[in-house]
Amino acid sequence: MPILIFISLFTLVDFVLLFSIGSHIGLLTTLVLVLGTGFAGLHLIRKEGVATLARARQRMQVGELPSSELFTGAALIFGGALLMAPGFLSDALGLACLVPSARQLMFKALTWLGLKKVADQHHERFDESFKDTNSSHQDGPIEGDFISRDEASRRR
Repeated sequence: MPILIFISLFTLVDFVLLFSIGSHIGLLTTLVLVLGTGFAGLHLIRKEGVATLARARQRMQVGELPSSELFTGAALIFGGALLMAPGFLSDALGLACLVPSARQLMFKALTWLGLKKVADQHHERFDESFKDTNSSHQDGPIEGDFISRDEASRRR
């Protein structure tokens, strides 16, 4: 749900910014900029996507995991899609996905957030399982029923 709210607010701010800047620079200039970044995004997705896929295949043939190529390809496709969307804020974020140093910074941030999230989930599961084992701990024998394997084979 929070991601939906974020996307809605981002789109709203992007359109407000587009219309406010468009009123200052004029309709024709705004249309040229929006269409130009849209075509640039489409070209980028086609060109860089194929090149990144070729690098990923090359690394897989060598026997390496192409994690950086996969992230680079995803960032380029995401950046190209943002460039195709009308709006100056989405164009700025799309251009940030194209700059290699910005991509590396995003990769480090996402990796850190991903590792932190995995560690937090692991810590929560460990705490829950530790509470479950301690709360049901009883002194004395454990009662239960069992069937030996010999009896199970005789019943068939």
